[in-house]
Amino acid sequence: MKRFEADHSLYFRRGYKYVVTRQFHMRLNVVPYAPVDLPFIKLDMEGNLSVLRGYAWNGASGPTWDTLNSMRGSLGHDVLYQLIRLGLIDIKYKQYADQVLHDLCVEDGMYSFRADYWLWAVLNFGMHSCRPSSEPKEEVAP
Repeated sequence: MKRFEADHSLYFRRGYKYVVTRQFHMRLNVVPYAPVDLPFIKLDMEGNLSVLRGYAWNGASGPTWDTLNSMRGSLGHDVLYQLIRLGLIDIKYKQYADQVLHDLCVEDGMYSFRADYWLWAVLNFGMHSCRPSSEPKEEVAP
């Protein structure tokens, strides 16, 4: 008898460091084109966002480090950018997403000058991350 049996291929996406372990809610000033009902993200027409257990995100990007006071902000920001990339909310919400990042980080105790720098960075360099081509692609191994 064989020692084990396994699927020949593993399908995965790169780029994620963190996983939500309990459902997370936000009330946003965002109106999707239609209610969003993805496996890990729910967003209704009134802006009620639920990020479900198992959602993975990469934290803060760029020349910085992740800290506890950046986790909620980076999660909200990454979810909103992903919804833009997927065409589920309008690109006009990019600046709103950038401000959500800033405001949550400050609310969680990040020094204003650091949050201000992050806001400047995403306002000026974040557009690429809103493009559909930036959505992580499925890969297969081997």
